[in-house]
Amino acid sequence: MDDLKSEFWDRMDSVRTAMLGISGEGRMVAMSPTTDDDFPGKIWFITAKGTDLARATELGAKPARMVVASDEAGLYADVDGSLARSHDREALDEAWNFVADAWFEGGKHDPDVCLLCFTPGVAEMSVTTTSAVKFFYEIAKAQVTGEKPEAGAQGVVAF
Repeated sequence: MDDLKSEFWDRMDSVRTAMLGISGEGRMVAMSPTTDDDFPGKIWFITAKGTDLARATELGAKPARMVVASDEAGLYADVDGSLARSHDREALDEAWNFVADAWFEGGKHDPDVCLLCFTPGVAEMSVTTTSAVKFFYEIAKAQVTGEKPEAGAQGVVAF
């Protein structure tokens, strides 16, 4: 399943929104994930210090869950892991973007900025083609040959 793990990381670069929450503590919220090759195995989120996620991680890492359903990336994943606050300025510099900038008047130096780090543990995931042409080709081919279409891969991945 190493191929599926590689697909996960490759496709996370194209994911614009994921649902993130603390395991067993209520609702999940839509957040913008960021990955960076300088920080392998980590997914970064920028939020405000007063949010539920920021408050939940004040005293240390918590078991967390991230759910991705991205047609654009062809990635569908339910990921268990841990969520912690990070004070790494280099990671914040890498994760900072125009979306985050729109929320904080003082930019990345705003005192309300809180950087969260999600470390995946295990995921149930599916990857699919992102090409509509390939998808319809596979469906048409299946209709002619009677074979199942090649629609991607699915499995459990341990990080």
